[in-house]
Amino acid sequence: MTSRFRCPWDDQIGPRSLRQSRARLNPAETGVFAAPAGFYTVAGLFLTGRAPLLALPAVRALFPRAPARWPARQPPARGGGPNTNHSVSAPMDFKAISSIVDDDFEAVNRFITHHLDTGVPLIREVGDYIVDSGGKRMRPLVSLLSARAAGYQGGQHVDVAAVIEFLHTATLLHDDVVDESSLRRGRPTVNAVWGNSASVLVGDFLISRALQLLVALRNHRLLEILSQSTNTISEGEVLQLINRRDPTTTEASYMRVIHHKTAKMFESAAETGAVLGIRGEHDQSELFARFGRHLGIAFQLIDDVLDYQGNVAELGKNVGDDLAEGKPTLPLIYAMQHGNAAQAELIRGAIRSGGLDNLTQIVDTVRECGGLQYTIDRAAEHTRLALEALEPVANSKYKEALYTLAEESLKRTH
Repeated sequence: MTSRFRCPWDDQIGPRSLRQSRARLNPAETGVFAAPAGFYTVAGLFLTGRAPLLALPAVRALFPRAPARWPARQPPARGGGPNTNHSVSAPMDFKAISSIVDDDFEAVNRFITHHLDTGVPLIREVGDYIVDSGGKRMRPLVSLLSARAAGYQGGQHVDVAAVIEFLHTATLLHDDVVDESSLRRGRPTVNAVWGNSASVLVGDFLISRALQLLVALRNHRLLEILSQSTNTISEGEVLQLINRRDPTTTEASYMRVIHHKTAKMFESAAETGAVLGIRGEHDQSELFARFGRHLGIAFQLIDDVLDYQGNVAELGKNVGDDLAEGKPTLPLIYAMQHGNAAQAELIRGAIRSGGLDNLTQIVDTVRECGGLQYTIDRAAEHTRLALEALEPVANSKYKEALYTLAEESLKRTH
């Protein structure tokens, strides 16, 4: 990889060459880093389910001297010298990462259950269905870890993480209505069970409940961040609606959509957690926001690839959903630009009409034209940028867990 994709919001990162990044991130040199409208609503095991993260060309290009699997990280203690408490073994699955804040995570679950309690039976019924449907709760986890990594020692991070989850769940409820989705997390969607009206209205309740809880925290900065976030996500939904069934959608336009629609909530989760840790003039919330932004972009890009690589059992949703809805995602955009005339027209026609009539042929075309690999490359690059963002943050087990979460997200299969 000789250059990286740049987005308008990347300008604040500052120019950095790949050589500088390799020197900074190579464990042989640092000894620290290791294996890496309304409110409508990571790459090792990924190709075959078995290949290690560093076997992929995109990642090897960033870390050319790294062995197939780096040793576990042993970050120095904050006061210098060896650290026996703040290491996180690699590789690590989601449950192992969340165990770093296990008590906090359980507190969030209890908080969510308690605040879903209402005198309206349908809200409780739908709420219980959503909670029981599982989900990794990535965004509240990012918020919890960010708060602790920023040095926060209080208890409001539990409330903030729950607010993040309420808002995110509301986007899913509304999103499923807009997309006419019937399957999520391996179960029928709320709109498929109770209908569109119930899905929209319970989503509205979750938004209002989130705002109610947020106001109770009496923190203007949190209100500012999440009000902007909800507005940006709504804009992203409308932008996606505009792009639907439009094969002329550009890469820049698509990247704007995923920044607004997906990355913004990750960004806000990390930033709000870090805001709680502000001490005097020591404010690192922008570093955490940058981490969340790039993590969210990478997360969505892997989702785009999984739409053509995964299976229903693992994904918990139908393969080819994006194509069926006429969404021009990055693998399709790249394939249209780099395939021959017949291949480009095949994809354009599928985007215009939606449906899955030519899914097998389109998947083959996207793979042959390099669309899947290109999207993986972009996800790997944004993962690198996410990791870079946290470099100035003091080493701790929470920071290490955020590192590992980004790495694991890159190689996820669902």
